[in-house]
Amino acid sequence: MTREDILEAAAQVFRQKGFHGASMNDIAGAVNLQKASLYHHVSSKQEILLEILDRALQLLLERISRITDQNISADKKLRLMIREYLQILVENIDLAAVLLFEHKALEHRQHARHIPNRDKFESLWKDVLAEGVRSNIFICDDPGLTTRAMLGIMNWTITWYNPKGEKNIDEIADQYSSLLLTGLLK
Repeated sequence: MTREDILEAAAQVFRQKGFHGASMNDIAGAVNLQKASLYHHVSSKQEILLEILDRALQLLLERISRITDQNISADKKLRLMIREYLQILVENIDLAAVLLFEHKALEHRQHARHIPNRDKFESLWKDVLAEGVRSNIFICDDPGLTTRAMLGIMNWTITWYNPKGEKNIDEIADQYSSLLLTGLLK
């Protein structure tokens, strides 16, 4: 039994039951451990939640920053970022659900530690928007608000997306990109 196994199981349990609905017994049972044995690996549910959130943000930062570091136009970066972000969400659905829906369960001290990582991730998006404005590709009066709107649209996808559905995640990403970059106006 590794710490990684415990975190993966905990993410699944948190996704299914919510942080507050999940118990340490639930997590221990998911990895075939006794609750007392689980405490040899982790000290609390809060520790588990914070580590899951850290891992999720680290994954996002690594993969999205590979795109932001490319020497391509801001609109191309944004299209690639949207596609990559949605791909990460659906490939890591348990991790994504915990990141998006359970972060509010963090206690104050852990929440304060989590926020800078979240802000770093949002900055990748804001920076690309600002780059697009500087190069006269985008009109964006409020990059922060625009970033939150874009992420909100994409984040909600995990609540309804079906891999066996009518569109695959890349087709959805392309449609989101078109909507976000060209809007609804004819």
